[in-house]
Amino acid sequence: MPAIHLTLIAFYTAVLGSLGILLCLLVPGGRALIPLARLWSWLVLRTCRVTYGARYDPGLDPGRSCVYVANHQSQFDIPALALAMPADFRMVAKRALLYVPIFGWALWLAGFVFIDRTDRDRAIRSLERAALRLRGGTSIVVFAEGTRSRDGRLLPFKKGGFVLALQAGVPIVPVTIRGGLAVLPRGSLRVRPGHLEVIFGAPIDTTGFSMQTKEALIEETRRAIAARLAG
Repeated sequence: MPAIHLTLIAFYTAVLGSLGILLCLLVPGGRALIPLARLWSWLVLRTCRVTYGARYDPGLDPGRSCVYVANHQSQFDIPALALAMPADFRMVAKRALLYVPIFGWALWLAGFVFIDRTDRDRAIRSLERAALRLRGGTSIVVFAEGTRSRDGRLLPFKKGGFVLALQAGVPIVPVTIRGGLAVLPRGSLRVRPGHLEVIFGAPIDTTGFSMQTKEALIEETRRAIAARLAG
């Protein structure tokens, strides 16, 4: 990535992150951060000459809280998805991001969910807090693979997002993000101008599943994402 792009992104992060911290302190709950997150996402994509488009299943109800489960190919999936999200949302992120100055602090104040996969008890408590947000009407975004795919093929899905949906009694929306691998694959620093497509599938009702049958729920979600990933 050119130095000028890195400098601009750092500038956007510092300015909008600082403003986000202030707004979160003034307006608790985190909703005030989401417009800033969308602006940050738009600036990052624009700076790197990356465009995005979104498609929505007719059955999707933006007014209903859901767990949005997405695949993950590139760092650019995050700004594209933030812009495409049809509802108020918080993301599940690795706990390491919490320690990024300004950026991590703003996300924490906004109620983003940080998961420590090395500490099972702490991870469970984080999911319980996320379930409370879901019941309160805020949707949660989960990258189910837990990390970026190197070749675009789906990795095994982590169970946390599905347990969360079952605990809160909310639907799962499968989200397929295409194009990120061509823009910035994992392990590369070279950003190529390109286009990302974010496809929101039909919500999957979780009421017919239980903790004992969550593997079937995971497989149904995986199939829905994979079908659109293949084109």
